[in-house]
Amino acid sequence: MEYIIKELSIKQLSKIKTNLSFELPRSLSKEIKEFISYISLEKGLALNTKVSYLHDITKFAEFVYSKEIVKFNSVSKELLSEFLTILAEFGIGTTSRARYLSAIRSFFKYLLGEKKIEDDITEMIDLPKLSRKLPDTLNIDEIDKIIKQPDVETNAGIRDRSILEVMYACGLRVSELINLTNKDLILDQEIIRIFGKGSKERIVPIGESAIFWIEEYRTKSRPHFVKMFSSTDDILFLNQRGSKLSRMGVWKFIDKYTKLAKIEKEVHPHTFRHSFATHLLEGGADLRAVQEMLGHSDISTTQIYTHVSNDFIKEVHRMYHPRA
Repeated sequence: MEYIIKELSIKQLSKIKTNLSFELPRSLSKEIKEFISYISLEKGLALNTKVSYLHDITKFAEFVYSKEIVKFNSVSKELLSEFLTILAEFGIGTTSRARYLSAIRSFFKYLLGEKKIEDDITEMIDLPKLSRKLPDTLNIDEIDKIIKQPDVETNAGIRDRSILEVMYACGLRVSELINLTNKDLILDQEIIRIFGKGSKERIVPIGESAIFWIEEYRTKSRPHFVKMFSSTDDILFLNQRGSKLSRMGVWKFIDKYTKLAKIEKEVHPHTFRHSFATHLLEGGADLRAVQEMLGHSDISTTQIYTHVSNDFIKEVHRMYHPRA
């Protein structure tokens, strides 16, 4: 079986699997392949999700096989608990272990539905408790300083200014930004169409400043990046080769402009998304409206930003209440 991702090193795998031939018996690999086919055809999951599922379930199958078990119907709750414990011992974090268990749960639910196992042992395993780390954010002045760093006398500077404006105006994930196309822009209505996780479509408002810089980029700068024989699929933001920007490319120029702005915080593309949500809530935006704009399927994911906003509320109370 082909392994697309090797998250654990060979040394780490040695404890999980004594036979490092990376060959699973057909009785195990066949079930995994059929599950991946099922989620591809029936669930329509994004490629990254399918790759993640394949990786996590395969690692568990390797562990199962190291115990001389060749059928998933023979896997016990204790064995699954042992696997999760070993992951923790090797420093695999809480979030990653929760992801492993989530993938394995989906797989066992599928096996139960196909009557290939008699009991779903994953129902008896609790997800690792996730810590709710508050996201790093920039204040409005810091955002403004970074956005103004690109040299807009150059083609690359106009493009970069446009990107920074859009990231902050719309709270986009970097994957959403680099896949944005010209046909996704509905600027006469001041909105853009985004395809987020799982290819879910949402509509996000875009402000006047971002619209201005998009138009500047499209008319003055983008034509210089378009190459005669490059296939861009109408991608909006292009690199010097006329191709779609990479995640790392966006990260690098954000790091560059953060340093030029003399901001000491660690800033990455997602920081703009966090700041977008926080500033909206601090300004009095409705939580469910922010949820829709961020593309969160569960409002509890958006609620983490209310903790950040509470700090702002406390500061306002401290500054203005006569008995604070």
